[in-house]
Amino acid sequence: MKQPNNQFGTKLNARGKLRQLGVKTGKYLRTSGKQNIVIVFATVALFAIFTLINPSFASEGMLLTMSKALVPYAILALGVTFVIATGGIDLSIGTVCIGSAVLAGALCKTGVSQDEGTLWLTIPIILVTGLVFGIINGLLVAKCKIAPFIATLGTMLVSRGVTAVVSEAVRETSSAIKYPATGWFQKIFTNYNGFPIGIVWVIVLLIICMVVMYKTKIGRYILAIGSNEEATRLSGINVDKYKIIAYAIGGFFAGLAALFYVASNPSLNIASGNGMELDAIAGVYIGGTSTTGGAASVAGTLLGSMILVVIRQGLNMALSSGSVVSATNITYAVTGVIVVGAVLLDVIKKKSAAKVKIEKPAAKLKRELKETIEELKFEKDYALSAKNNPEAVARVAEIDAEIAELKNKLKQAK
Repeated sequence: MKQPNNQFGTKLNARGKLRQLGVKTGKYLRTSGKQNIVIVFATVALFAIFTLINPSFASEGMLLTMSKALVPYAILALGVTFVIATGGIDLSIGTVCIGSAVLAGALCKTGVSQDEGTLWLTIPIILVTGLVFGIINGLLVAKCKIAPFIATLGTMLVSRGVTAVVSEAVRETSSAIKYPATGWFQKIFTNYNGFPIGIVWVIVLLIICMVVMYKTKIGRYILAIGSNEEATRLSGINVDKYKIIAYAIGGFFAGLAALFYVASNPSLNIASGNGMELDAIAGVYIGGTSTTGGAASVAGTLLGSMILVVIRQGLNMALSSGSVVSATNITYAVTGVIVVGAVLLDVIKKKSAAKVKIEKPAAKLKRELKETIEELKFEKDYALSAKNNPEAVARVAEIDAEIAELKNKLKQAK
């Protein structure tokens, strides 16, 4: 659609902004948002089913438990979305998340009786550790040209081994790392007087990620790399630089996720949270981010993480009593089926988009008429925003007449 005609040089009023927001939202839902809508309905349906099976599933305590479980996985998934958008993968985020917390806890000698004055130091150590491993991943992939799967598999093992060795050397024991179970750390990252404050953090980070991905040069270049790396390079963009940035974001978010994980799980060792990276990556794929890069759904990432948490907690409750079947194994199987389905859907969408479509004359006429009507409505928004302007009032009347005529033609075309 062409740029709207703003011949009166005015800013949109509240009505115009609201209408245009509705148009953009509707367009997004018709094109990119269908998968997200399906996820929302599926999550609601699953929640209702599990509640019917066990009414305590909808209890306040269970909702708090699910929110605590969601936060670290959602943050991990938000970070790795940038990596996957480049067409890469990061298998190290789970061990970097736990390893950074283990390392910080060992260095700062945290514990249930530890003076809180030292606990604050774990925050920068965890974040810097995550960022460093993210940068290392980016350098290995961008500069050393190692396949992302191999590079991040290597750093996954290195991060796990190094953080464990340093922790054991500092503490002279391999016992679990302890963080305070209560105090200011929990109030900031998990439970503020009974309120799941972690959800607020996730929403804030979601908004930041959406702005970076869709409204900044970093996000646009990351998506361009995933869409066509060679064309992006030939256009003069420093591809290596933005790949490193993508992996650095993934590593930094792994560190962020560690803060929320230890706030909810004060006792941990290097084996805690095994498979976290797989759950995070699964949430990204389920949410609609393309497996080959070039297209990313940040909001979908959060929704994908939510449905996995609902499935995991629901199956745990449904199979908790009198069942010989392991809820964990069932969860893995269900998650695997969902991930394969999401990837298959992505493949089908790509094949459909690649097909050459010949537009029939009647369909072309309808599309052009609808586009013209929408352009006139945009112009009308600006005309209505111009206060005390006789020309604007006259133009609104002209636009209404033109739209009525075009709608009549559209009816005839049908």
